[in-house]
Amino acid sequence: MKQFSLILLSSLLIAGCSNLDRSRDLANQNVRPEVTARQLCSDCHGVDGNSVSPNFPKLAGQQEEYLVKQLQSFRHGDRASEQSYQYMWGMTATLTDEQIKGLAHYYNQHVIKLSLSKETDRILLAKGKEIFENGIPAKQSPACKLCHGAVGEGMATIPRIAGQHAAYLVRQLVIFQENAGRPGTPMESVTHGLSAAEMDSVASYLQALGV
Repeated sequence: MKQFSLILLSSLLIAGCSNLDRSRDLANQNVRPEVTARQLCSDCHGVDGNSVSPNFPKLAGQQEEYLVKQLQSFRHGDRASEQSYQYMWGMTATLTDEQIKGLAHYYNQHVIKLSLSKETDRILLAKGKEIFENGIPAKQSPACKLCHGAVGEGMATIPRIAGQHAAYLVRQLVIFQENAGRPGTPMESVTHGLSAAEMDSVASYLQALGV
């Protein structure tokens, strides 16, 4: 009887692993993108791409071309920040280009949800809006909207930044400024002269910016 129970348990485990609607096998190209997103990516980014923790970016409503480019960069090890290799290198190692395109399309189709903070200072938001719309000429930092769009919606390989977690945006700005793990992008020169307070203000404004 005990042997029969072990055989039955093994059969159920095998069946669960082969269930394409519940699979966590990243190397199986037959698993649909929405299944991969739900079974694996949702642990950090949320089922619909609206992550709860600011440690992980919101992917909902993000530009497809941008997501494709970033997932490929993770897969190739081009994004080398601590968070990149800690969370994303292994997750993307076996993904094909078609799987990546499918995931990018899945997240693009969802609507981003704003994470508003009642404690956000109105003066802070006003300063952030000023930087977003006009930049900081004295520091030769151009307006964010010139590349990211009038309302932060992004375009093609330029990411949507409206509605993103402020803490995540600040972390990325620091990475760009320090040229740590994201070399060779225009953002290094854009962020070169920004102070911590300026980064915080523009990130807070963007977090509250809905499209």
